[in-house]
Amino acid sequence: MPVTRTAPSTGIGRSTSNAIEVVHVNVAYGSQKILDNVSFAIPQGAYVGVVGPNGGGKTTMLKIILGLLQPQSGTATVFGKTPREARKAGTIGYVPQSVSQTDFSFPATVAEIVKGGRVPQIGIGRRMSARDREAIEHAMKEAGITHLRNRLIGGLSGGERQKAFIARALASEPRLLILDEPTTGVDPTARHQFYALLKTLNERGLTILYVSHDVEVMQEVSFVLALNQKLLCHCSSHEFLTNETLHRLYGGDVEIAHHHTH
Repeated sequence: MPVTRTAPSTGIGRSTSNAIEVVHVNVAYGSQKILDNVSFAIPQGAYVGVVGPNGGGKTTMLKIILGLLQPQSGTATVFGKTPREARKAGTIGYVPQSVSQTDFSFPATVAEIVKGGRVPQIGIGRRMSARDREAIEHAMKEAGITHLRNRLIGGLSGGERQKAFIARALASEPRLLILDEPTTGVDPTARHQFYALLKTLNERGLTILYVSHDVEVMQEVSFVLALNQKLLCHCSSHEFLTNETLHRLYGGDVEIAHHHTH
């Protein structure tokens, strides 16, 4: 299930096998290029890491896939729809950056936080159906936080809070899960549990896009997109960790702190 470059002749939205298709995307702020003619396709069911230095275009690409930013030229689709349509339909589950570190002082319980992820299906101001409640319960069970349902989000550990926001993202029953630097500030034990959860979700068919500047995560994913304005690599994680792309991305000598999952 390789991540591929999208050929110029590939019609956006025509592929039924790709979760994400990006074709000739360009973004610039003034004279500064952020993304330079970036094209790739991510198959359904893939577990992909997007890696690159700060300022290399990762956040901009993420905003395009989420439908929060329009490229100046080029196109992007998610399961054949515009990113905005896919996000509004609940097709995309999103875990934003640093949720484990954010100070949540408002008195919301874990169950209330997770319920918020079901809004695309419920609609604003509408009552939950039995199907909605079932999806919320299933999301909490998948993330292993059912026992935390009545706890205040502000009173959780970083790892517990991280799982709560994974459950929130899963509540819409997405086909694509996007995570932005999700392990920042999380201790090693919680990080290990987090990687195990993502692996299980991917094995069940969920497409995962993991955005990070930390090359350590590339030991977890199956495929890598390396961005530094241009797409420098669209290859297996094994190829990425053994070729010169690390040096093209970061320059100089790069050491990877290996860890092991069981």
